[in-house]
Amino acid sequence: MTSSSSSSQQIELLTSTDDDYGGVIVQMDQPTMDSTTFLSILRASISNWKHQGKQGVWIKLPIHLANLVETLIKEGFWYHHAEPKYLMLVHWIADSANTIPANATHRVGVGAFVVNEKREVLVVQEKTGPFRGTGSWKFPTGVADQGEDICVAAVREAKEETGVDTEFVEILAFRQSHMSFFEKSDLFFVCLLRPLSFDIKIQEVEIEAAKWMPFDEYVAQPFMEKYELLRYINDIYLAKVDGHYSGFTPVPTKSNFSNQKNTSYLYFNAGGLKRCNSL
Repeated sequence: MTSSSSSSQQIELLTSTDDDYGGVIVQMDQPTMDSTTFLSILRASISNWKHQGKQGVWIKLPIHLANLVETLIKEGFWYHHAEPKYLMLVHWIADSANTIPANATHRVGVGAFVVNEKREVLVVQEKTGPFRGTGSWKFPTGVADQGEDICVAAVREAKEETGVDTEFVEILAFRQSHMSFFEKSDLFFVCLLRPLSFDIKIQEVEIEAAKWMPFDEYVAQPFMEKYELLRYINDIYLAKVDGHYSGFTPVPTKSNFSNQKNTSYLYFNAGGLKRCNSL
């Protein structure tokens, strides 16, 4: 907490830091606080921020201060997003139009399309998900973790579900869909991987079975007729094998658009760019 001086009294204010867009961020770290005390401090703080010309107010509320949620809502705050250990609430206090961005709108999924030198596909039967109990064999899929690169996520999913070590080759294709997981949009990246090991050890919680399946047998499965996306992936892979198609490979880059300190990846047709530059 900080205090604002006046000739007659000291007013306690919430401690805040400026964001990059004319707003403030408050990270509540007090062990306890009753709602009555919080209300008076909050109102004084908002008055002070308005006087300073601030626009949006972000309040990061840890779980142990959940008793303050109702107070914030009644003062005009709304839910922005939630994580396991905190809830983020936000309020637009300026007279101008609200420009607070929406919460993250997409989930990132990966598919591990692993093919060995015999043109056998690494496939699984799932215990959960839309394909459970159908007898269908599909390539491993999953969701990228927060802070995880697509190329890393695909290798991890293949390892977790089948026990097979792989190396990333390229992104063959990606699909965007909407109104998916909790009405969010979904980005799904189909990743071509090269196997580094071949012995299979399944993840028994989610996977019923796994094996290496000849590509021709894989594409001949009856359920393929129902899924245009999978048929396209099969055609793309064949074009890749025939040398008529190149996907996107990760090239390490440095970005100024995030707080990430490590190198990030730019995915593009590196081979095509190399050929172009050599002309």
